[in-house]
Amino acid sequence: MKKASYEIDMVNGPLFGKILQFSIPLMLSGILQLLFNAADIIVVGQFTGSQAMAAVGSTGSLNNLIINIFIGLSTGSSVLMAMYYGAKDKDNIEDLVHTSILLAAVSGVILVVIGVILAAPLLTLMGTPDDVLPLAVLYMRIVFCGMPALMIYDFGAGILRAVGDTKRPLMFLFASGVINVVLNLFFVIVLGMGVAGVALATIISQYISAFLVLRCLIHTDSVYKLRVSRLHISRNKFVQIIRIGLPAGVSGAVFSISNVLIQSSVNSFGSVTMAGNAAAQNIEGFIYTAMNSLYQASINFTSQNVGAGKTKRIVSVLFCCLGTVTAVGLGLGALATLFGENLLGIYSSDPYVISYGLIRLKLICITYFLCGLMDVACGSIRGLGYSITPTVVSLLGACAFRVLWIYTVFRADHSLFTLYVSYPVSWIITFLAHMACFAVFYRKYKLRIRQKDMLRKLDAAGHEI
Repeated sequence: MKKASYEIDMVNGPLFGKILQFSIPLMLSGILQLLFNAADIIVVGQFTGSQAMAAVGSTGSLNNLIINIFIGLSTGSSVLMAMYYGAKDKDNIEDLVHTSILLAAVSGVILVVIGVILAAPLLTLMGTPDDVLPLAVLYMRIVFCGMPALMIYDFGAGILRAVGDTKRPLMFLFASGVINVVLNLFFVIVLGMGVAGVALATIISQYISAFLVLRCLIHTDSVYKLRVSRLHISRNKFVQIIRIGLPAGVSGAVFSISNVLIQSSVNSFGSVTMAGNAAAQNIEGFIYTAMNSLYQASINFTSQNVGAGKTKRIVSVLFCCLGTVTAVGLGLGALATLFGENLLGIYSSDPYVISYGLIRLKLICITYFLCGLMDVACGSIRGLGYSITPTVVSLLGACAFRVLWIYTVFRADHSLFTLYVSYPVSWIITFLAHMACFAVFYRKYKLRIRQKDMLRKLDAAGHEI
């Protein structure tokens, strides 16, 4: 298959430059996507007040908990796409593309129903304060009406990433991000819609980005061209997407469960603390998004090289991504810590909100590179085609550990610092466990490749005889 100008050859040539070529547009794409929520928090914080800001910020961990299982399916689709593309398997690529897009649309509709119905009871269960609850419910219900668009964009962008195209998703998000910011200001300042306005601006921008990615897939001349008349769900591809993607989604949900518990603990300190926590989380999100591009690189580069049978290159991908994510995490974390007070001031002028935000920001940002290491190691395992084990590791290393921490250490010392320190400790534990698992699975993969080569040689020898 001839590669289009947007695609990257992941299976040949030097790795570092190609990983950067893949990751930098993806970093910028993720930052633009995060700006959707950042624009919401900044606009309501500056023009509506700390209660509205707390309402928008307090829904993030709960939204992620519900969404992540379905987003994980897009990871399964992307891994399969990269493997088929590396193996130059045109028929399977075409089948996968049409299954993935229809599955995305169906998943989005299911999410709308879940979010609208469960918003109020789940936010109440989290202990959201009474002065914040009605606004938080309203924001969450409106945002979930944009889930079909979010799912279609994520699956579509995953298809493009799998072949090395991270530039066009960046362009699509830039266009929709500008529209999101403009609509935020118009709905809140001009129309006075408050929380409802920023939520509406977000979903409009999401539908625009979904339209653009669909248009790209429909009009491409490449092997992953989408034809609406061929949309279907192939049973075989659906099972494979579930096999790889569902554990990935559960893993994301596991982290979200622990974050929901931590958010519930933060809620016990009141709405001002919640607002500071929301602002700090948003700033951290920019660092995480930059590091997450290396997680995506580790998945896609590993998957394509598995498809192409490039055994030794897989280890090189892992260590190149680990080194790069460390540099990115440490660099951005240091900048966020150094300018923390100024950055928090963008979200709110309330000195108490800023002071509570700094408590979280200073601890998390310095150690955030550990989260990047954990994710890259996990991505390489998923790229090898294993998804259940990293989910179990995440369940024990993140969720179980943090729950235990909240009910033991945090209960003994009920302070924000003690609560937040559970993050870096869990990242270290989970990273080390993922590295041990990668070593085991890589050996199995090499043994499987040797056995296939031996059978191929025996078969060739038999034909010669």
